[in-house]
Amino acid sequence: MRVGILTGGGDCPGLNAVIRAAVRKGTRVHGDDIIGFLDGYQGVVDQRFMRLDVESLRGKLPIGGTILGTSRYQPFMDDDGVDRFRQGLADLGVDALIVIGGEGTLGAARDLTELGFPVVGVPKTIDNDMGGTEMTFGFQTAVQICTDAIDRLHTTAESHDRVMVVEVMGRHAGHIAVWSGIAGGATVTLIPEEPFDIDAVCEAILRRHESGRFASIVVVAEGAVPAPGTLEIAAPEVDLYGHQRLGGIGTTIGGEIERRTGYETRVTILGHIQRGGTPNAYDRVLATRYGVAAIDLVHEGRYGQMVALQADRITSIPLVEAKQLGLKTVDPQLYDVARVFFAL
Repeated sequence: MRVGILTGGGDCPGLNAVIRAAVRKGTRVHGDDIIGFLDGYQGVVDQRFMRLDVESLRGKLPIGGTILGTSRYQPFMDDDGVDRFRQGLADLGVDALIVIGGEGTLGAARDLTELGFPVVGVPKTIDNDMGGTEMTFGFQTAVQICTDAIDRLHTTAESHDRVMVVEVMGRHAGHIAVWSGIAGGATVTLIPEEPFDIDAVCEAILRRHESGRFASIVVVAEGAVPAPGTLEIAAPEVDLYGHQRLGGIGTTIGGEIERRTGYETRVTILGHIQRGGTPNAYDRVLATRYGVAAIDLVHEGRYGQMVALQADRITSIPLVEAKQLGLKTVDPQLYDVARVFFAL
């Protein structure tokens, strides 16, 4: 078979590991000819690609990002996009397509499957908020990066009795914030699922500092929002693809904490540092398992399926079902664990 692979949406550590695994099993076991489309779906409609084989993937396992490039473009954005997508696959003789991406990219994959295209999905989101799978690769690497940053901030915070606000990724779900907050010993962790009261946060910090020389670390997900009527914040801008441009809530919170408590407050926004660099061991293994499973689904003819991790076993679910499950938010029981260590 001739199989195409593409990566869409935001990058994250582990993408190259998925590609490498699919290519290794596809070429060595199934005898496939595999090509990688450049810059996501855009590469299919423009017929831009690179040949993928074992040699071309050597040394790519620990490399972050994606060797194929990525974009948020989808064929449905243009009137002739689907026709060009169909022509691209036909002209290049592609029998099946493995799509690695998040909600938007796999949403398009689902719609393309319903139009009869042979597509298999691999879930990718650094926020770990994809429904239908217990874990997405890149998440554990991001958590470790955030935890390392929090550990470093503890020492300078304690030296000056400062408050440190750390803003991490998490548009609609606070998985990175909760995991790194617990691992890093945060004073308070604020997530999108639980609107916060800035008065309560400041009161907790005052009590903590007045009881002795204790620095405070506040971890906040970029999508965290205040409870209605507690703090006014500007509505975020929206990009060309309909995504809110988040980032900056940490600065707002830091300013309010300093103004209300009088304690010197510093803000660190980790931003894209969380996405960059080499994937950790867990993410390399998970991404490899996903890549092997994806090429197997292709050869089983199980199109319209998404690879998934359930009870630590690799399985698959229909892309339609993944969409119906919606956003995977933070388990309240896990957030309750984090609350035990809050100064609230």
